[in-house]
Amino acid sequence: MRKGAGSSVWLRHLAVAAAYAAAFALLREISFSHWVLFAGLRLGALLLVPYRYWPALLAGELVPLGYTSLNCLPEFGWLWSVLILVPPIGLAMPVVWVCRERLPLFSAQDGVDMGVLLLCALLVSIVWTAMNLGTMAVTPIPAGYPPLSYTVLASRWFLGNYLGVLTVVPLALLVRQELAVTPWRQLWARLSESRLFLESVSLLLPSLALLVWLGLVATADMRQVARMAMFLPVAGLALRHGWRGAAVGGTAASIAVVLTMPAKYDHGTLLGQVFIAFTITTMLLLGARIAALLQRERQERVDARLALALAQRNVHLNELQLQQTSFALEQIRETVQSTYGQMMARLRHSLPSTDERNYHRQAVVAQEQMYRLADSLYPQVWRERGLPGALREGAMARMLSEAGIAYWCDFRGSGLGRLSSTVLIALYRLACEAVAYLCSRRNVSELRVRVRCGVSNGRCWAVLCIDSHANVERLGRIRWEELQPRLSRTTGGMGLEAIRDRAEIFEGKVHARPLRDGQRISILLVDPG
Repeated sequence: MRKGAGSSVWLRHLAVAAAYAAAFALLREISFSHWVLFAGLRLGALLLVPYRYWPALLAGELVPLGYTSLNCLPEFGWLWSVLILVPPIGLAMPVVWVCRERLPLFSAQDGVDMGVLLLCALLVSIVWTAMNLGTMAVTPIPAGYPPLSYTVLASRWFLGNYLGVLTVVPLALLVRQELAVTPWRQLWARLSESRLFLESVSLLLPSLALLVWLGLVATADMRQVARMAMFLPVAGLALRHGWRGAAVGGTAASIAVVLTMPAKYDHGTLLGQVFIAFTITTMLLLGARIAALLQRERQERVDARLALALAQRNVHLNELQLQQTSFALEQIRETVQSTYGQMMARLRHSLPSTDERNYHRQAVVAQEQMYRLADSLYPQVWRERGLPGALREGAMARMLSEAGIAYWCDFRGSGLGRLSSTVLIALYRLACEAVAYLCSRRNVSELRVRVRCGVSNGRCWAVLCIDSHANVERLGRIRWEELQPRLSRTTGGMGLEAIRDRAEIFEGKVHARPLRDGQRISILLVDPG
């Protein structure tokens, strides 16, 4: 068993080495001094591959380097051939290890710390450029060869290494993040729904293709303008999608600049690459900040939805408790009524008729108070007729009618039956609060309540509109001394702000505006279901 497990480990290491060697050899064929794509392969492999496979990466890079060393041995000599065998990926390993272990390169919030990544890219580019210069210093120069400018060579190699890293690594990290959360079978479905993918295909690639075509057919000045304009799609994606947009746009823009190159070491191409490298660096940093802000905004929306859901559940539980309390009071009222009847039946012959009438009147008043209290906690008519019955015939309607205020209630729309019970009882509570608020100023003689229900985008909604009107002749006949204490006991009486707070629990809005002879309060509620 252990022998088989050991063979499997060696096979995995061999597969990693072979895959890396093949990718390295392929990218080296399309790379040149100021566009070193295999530098991005090196750093990407060190960042993504577990530490146990790092020896396999060293072995994989030694294969193409050994081939080059043997082929060039007669031309450049033993010293150069030995130095070229030193794998640059090995020199970058300490830098990458420090960035992975000592610096927060891979953060839990957004996956990648762009500042640390760019610092790592800068350091490994410097290390590889220094190694190239050291190898160049021992390279035999043929007779008659123009003198070398190490400053020019260093700038080209550094630009090539750094731009190669920016071209490959951010995109590789993006792909790694997507594959970590998306199974292979669902990858295409996720891509088809991704706005970044759709915008890249429909906007980024066509715009860069147009600029590449313009750079190929235009004059040298226009070609340079086209190269400089390639930063615009990168900036657009970065501003919309954060560092992920900058990664996709940066890779495409880097390739597009190279496609406009008329010849190697073209000065205009070098300037364009410098500008694109600066743009990608800036957009990655800016995009990381934008991604953090977008993540914070998404988290705030999630927290707000959770808070609303918690508040809605609490409202539902409170209503259930009020309903149980109302039922208990109703049972107590019936028990008191039955007990009183039995007691009076036994004492009727021993009590004067005057005392019996007084006791009966006091018992009726107590039972009426208990009934009103139970009805204010949970409308008794709700059990049989629901919200329409509670608003048209409930305690509030009776109080207004007894006080002399004209009251109407109207329902329209087909979505009332689809509203949840929590929203229905919230509509009733809000109607009572709004009526109490309008009556608190004692300038109301008529009240009209309208309820409209509907469905939009798959979600049910309800609009509650309460209009108050003042008739001077009727205002003097309204019994405010009886109405307002009863309204204050039935409702919270907290005013318009309390109405707004209760409506916001159901993603609602409250608008209050004056009418010619009164006031209108409109309340919108959205069913959470």
